[in-house]
Amino acid sequence: MTGFILLGLTHDPVLRVTLFVIILCIYLVTVSGNLSTIILIRTSSQLHHPMYFFLSHLAFVDIGYSSSVTPNMLVNFLVEKNTISYPGCAIQLGSVVFFGSTECFVLAAMAYDRFVAICNPLLYSAKMSTQVCAQLLLVAYTAGFLNTWSFTGCFYSLFFCGPNQVNHFFCDFAPLVELSCSDTSIPAVVPSFSAGSIIVVTVIVIAVSYIYILITILKMHSTEGRHKAFSTCTSHLTAVTLFFGTITFIYVMPKSSYSTDQNKVVSVFYMVVIPMLNPLIYSLRNNEMKGALKRQLGGKIFF
Repeated sequence: MTGFILLGLTHDPVLRVTLFVIILCIYLVTVSGNLSTIILIRTSSQLHHPMYFFLSHLAFVDIGYSSSVTPNMLVNFLVEKNTISYPGCAIQLGSVVFFGSTECFVLAAMAYDRFVAICNPLLYSAKMSTQVCAQLLLVAYTAGFLNTWSFTGCFYSLFFCGPNQVNHFFCDFAPLVELSCSDTSIPAVVPSFSAGSIIVVTVIVIAVSYIYILITILKMHSTEGRHKAFSTCTSHLTAVTLFFGTITFIYVMPKSSYSTDQNKVVSVFYMVVIPMLNPLIYSLRNNEMKGALKRQLGGKIFF
């Protein structure tokens, strides 16, 4: 087999045009919003802190994550039959896994950053030094790379000899396994274990960090101090809830509890919509970001 046919989201011509316009607008906002976040953080000396350092990498990962599937999805709306080559399918699968896995670890690193800032403020500079931040990011990208190899390696071990229609808008691993003619017992288990381990580890880090943060906030005597401490976490907590909530629906819930169409809708949300929402969540709920943007624009925009 030389390639696959992606069935996409719908065959309704009117709905295809509507979705094309909506998703194109979302993608343009995603790229421009995340690029603006990266540029703002790099050029504003007031934002040269570990939290914003991680946020700039989250923005970069979001651009890569969305770009892995959205351009090809837009093409799918315009052509009658959207074909993707065998190597192209492997590249798309690998890029989705890489950026998705890396985002899990970046969100976990951001949770640890908030834990140190709130629970150990006097040691924050030492515990979140430039070297430590770089090491945390190295772990994030390395884990994403290793998880990518587990998926692409298992993909290349599959043999395809029959139908080549993938019931999705991108080369997702599960529908590809269903098309395989070879034994899928090991290729199906290895990626699931790899991805599941990443989700479990990062969720534990985030959960433990926020448990300690909550305990510390509740021990504060000042109401203003509680509000200030909690306000620094709300943007990150919102992003974590959206991302891990949808991933849990796809990869943890039993397959019998939802249909393929529901799977596609949820996939669109966490691969296309959430990368657009993250810069909006952080910019609209963060006074430092709004202040930096106001200074960069020369005071022309007031919030």
